[in-house]
Amino acid sequence: MVTTSPPPPPPPPPKEVVSDEKWKEDQDTTRRAKWWYSTFHTVTAMIGAGVLSLPYAMAYLGWGPGTMVLAISWCMTLNTMWQMIQLHECVPGTRFDRYIDLGRHAFGPKLGPWIVLPQQLIVQVGCDIVYMVTGGKCLKKFVEMACTNCTPIKQSYWIVIFGSLHFFLSQLPNFNSVAGVSLAAAVMSLSYSTIAWAGCLSKGRVENVSYAYKKTSPADYMFRVFNALGQISFAFAGHAVALEIQATIPSTPEKPSRIPMWKGALGAYFINAICYFPVALIGYWAFGQDVDDNVLMDLKKPSWLIAAANLMVVVHVIGSYQVYAMPVFDMLESLMVKKVNFPPGIALRLITRSAYVAFTLFVGVTFPFFGDLLGFFGGFGFAPTSYFLPSIMWLIIKKPQRFGLQWLVNWACIFIGVFIMLASTVGGFRNIITDASTYRFYT
Repeated sequence: MVTTSPPPPPPPPPKEVVSDEKWKEDQDTTRRAKWWYSTFHTVTAMIGAGVLSLPYAMAYLGWGPGTMVLAISWCMTLNTMWQMIQLHECVPGTRFDRYIDLGRHAFGPKLGPWIVLPQQLIVQVGCDIVYMVTGGKCLKKFVEMACTNCTPIKQSYWIVIFGSLHFFLSQLPNFNSVAGVSLAAAVMSLSYSTIAWAGCLSKGRVENVSYAYKKTSPADYMFRVFNALGQISFAFAGHAVALEIQATIPSTPEKPSRIPMWKGALGAYFINAICYFPVALIGYWAFGQDVDDNVLMDLKKPSWLIAAANLMVVVHVIGSYQVYAMPVFDMLESLMVKKVNFPPGIALRLITRSAYVAFTLFVGVTFPFFGDLLGFFGGFGFAPTSYFLPSIMWLIIKKPQRFGLQWLVNWACIFIGVFIMLASTVGGFRNIITDASTYRFYT
């Protein structure tokens, strides 16, 4: 009797490769945001650690130049925000949902990513590192003021405590899922900014207040001025995630997304103005050249109110961290899916997002130079993405009339933005080196 062997088992089905189109289709299911979402997302992204350092920047720039730089920055970045919103759907039927997508369209598929992506990543990762430091510092200050008899804990430990929270929050899937956190953060930013300038106003000017330029060597002073320019540019940081925020808003030919997005951006810039200018001017008026790089640290009484303001900062930077991290998460997960064929899901989120949070936490604990980090990242990343990259892309895509008003305004933004980028990057980097020479790591 002849026996036949059983047929071989069928081969396993091939792994599904998630294409770029399928990835974008999955993202399209999240387009249900309203115009006010863009307001508090933009407020959360823009008003953060930078507002508390504005009086410190004023101390190096002085009344006239400091006020002028702040006002020019506000007007310039509002103009470039409008440009980005208009360029989001500058090609009929196409939405540039990410800064890098618009960069590819403006500069070409090969050159675009190299121009845009490094700058955007510097902004997003740099912001998250600074927010790690800010959150840890303010959490430490809050506990010390709320519990005067408690045993002091190292600042590094507080940064780790703050950072550990993001291992959980980072698992929220997308922008819409962090809307509640972002709204709370926006309310907190308005609240602690008001406490900061109102506290300075009620405290009044300190004894023997001086508005003279700080006494230091000419070279050191020049670098500190450059760093101050970076601190101001850091305060206008919402552009790096503007297209990603607009991508969550539905769009039709009858009602394109630029209409609700611009409405939300105007609301965000109004809130920005009533936070930034009072804090910068009143904080400098109260403390003069001796103001701290975080003005809340100068306010001692009433202790309960200052403690509450520090806690508000903690809540705000929790939301700000997530707003800046979401586009990075999207990029990392898209890269893993398309290049490594990693299946999307909980495992992908857990690995990529936890690794990113751990990286920003490590850098924040290692280099907690708050003011210098603001200046360095403000110049190196924020000046390009907020001040002049949108103007360059507008000139390339829209091609306004040569020597017309739009043409002149855009070139003015480009020249001013490039100067701020070069000056504040050099100043911030030099100050980090100087401060690191006297700093004891992990203390």
